[in-house]
Amino acid sequence: MIAKDPLFTVLKLATEAEEQASLQFRSATMDVQKAQSQLDALNQYRLDYMTQMKAKVGTNLTSSQYQQFHKFIAQIDQAVSQQVLAVKETEKIKEHRQKNWLEKQQKRKAVESLLDKKALKRQQAEAKSEQKLFDEFAVQQYFRNKQLQK
Repeated sequence: MIAKDPLFTVLKLATEAEEQASLQFRSATMDVQKAQSQLDALNQYRLDYMTQMKAKVGTNLTSSQYQQFHKFIAQIDQAVSQQVLAVKETEKIKEHRQKNWLEKQQKRKAVESLLDKKALKRQQAEAKSEQKLFDEFAVQQYFRNKQLQK
């Protein structure tokens, strides 16, 4: 391989871009997991709170306590709704970054393919040149032997 080929620079840049896109994709994946974990925690907290209140239903709950319960559940529900939106947004970002990473990967592979084709052509040319030298040598050897036989 010829180290001066500009495609090596292109390959290096494409590889670096792919690695950066990969890091961004992994980061976005972790953000989705974190957002989903927070949503799961909120849902679990709501469920636990509802279970506690359900246990108190038979006891003497004042209307004020009952209103506070509903107000608090409404706040939890609002937080859950906001977190659902946050999860969807982080998933969109993750999908975008995954697409970007795959595009960078495809570009790198295309450059590698071009380099491989160039290398193959170079090898074929070298093999042809070598064969030509062997043929010339064989012809010269044949004529030398023929002249010696005279």
